[in-house]
Amino acid sequence: MKAANYLKGRGAQYKPANPYRKQEYVAAHVEGLDEPMLSNTHTEFLTERPKTVVNKVESPDLGIGYSLNPYQGCEHGCVYCYARNTHQYWGYGAGLDFERKIIVKEDAPQTLARQLESKNWQVMPIMLAGNTDCYQPIEAKKKLTRQILEVLLQYRHPVSIITKNALILRDLDLLAELNKLGLVHVNISITTLDEKLRQKLEPRTASAAKRLEVVRQLSTAGLPVNVMVAPIIPGLNDSEIPAILKQAAEAGACNAAYTIVRLNGSVGPIFEDWIRQTFPDRAEKVLKQIADCHGGQMNDSRFGTRMRGRENLRRPSAGCSG
Repeated sequence: MKAANYLKGRGAQYKPANPYRKQEYVAAHVEGLDEPMLSNTHTEFLTERPKTVVNKVESPDLGIGYSLNPYQGCEHGCVYCYARNTHQYWGYGAGLDFERKIIVKEDAPQTLARQLESKNWQVMPIMLAGNTDCYQPIEAKKKLTRQILEVLLQYRHPVSIITKNALILRDLDLLAELNKLGLVHVNISITTLDEKLRQKLEPRTASAAKRLEVVRQLSTAGLPVNVMVAPIIPGLNDSEIPAILKQAAEAGACNAAYTIVRLNGSVGPIFEDWIRQTFPDRAEKVLKQIADCHGGQMNDSRFGTRMRGRENLRRPSAGCSG
């Protein structure tokens, strides 16, 4: 049973403190009154015009050259999202702020073109987006991702895309042209086939049925499509792996990969609060199994293990065989 003050349509149900801010608003009262801390207010869009929009990726776990995120923060509200922590660098919170204070990089296509024109530019695939979803709902209005694809096509530059939104089909014409030149690869994230779970876990994303249809249409158009079964959350969606792979293959996906859930930084308390409210009957089991994937800890940020997990081996007690 969910708590009475559960915020429908939002992922985070908890507001962790921003470690980079000296002052925070808190729900405190001299008489100790129990007043609600959070309210489900509207989504706000903020404009940012950075000097650069492409970042070089140093992580050995990802195997990509650059990332480009036209939006910071994400309306999808996936409660497990590792990118929530990056919102704190902008002065906002990793909780509700991440999914309702969306930073829009209005000049991203023009800034990208200038970076590609630089004499020092080294051509490597650009991951679009990699941090937040470039096809989140505001993209239908802003069309920044489409303009970015137009720039990449103009410069004949390789690009890889990861999304969980069916809006990508709007740009099939550009993707097809990039594919003719061997310059594009698409990754579709499918976390669960259970629609009730999807609505709680990823409240403002496309359904699994729509995502499988995206895989089907892109594959039919000849594009290479990879399905990301991610993140794997033990005790919550791990039992669905065979079914997701089967349906993804039937839809035409040519490859599949996975990552284990990462509860780094503020994501840990956000996720723990969420699962205790949403699935109180299995919360302890899920949290324990996540810890078992990270050597007994809720998170392991080391390269090589942070996205794949590892077995938590226990030494048998004295007198036990095997």
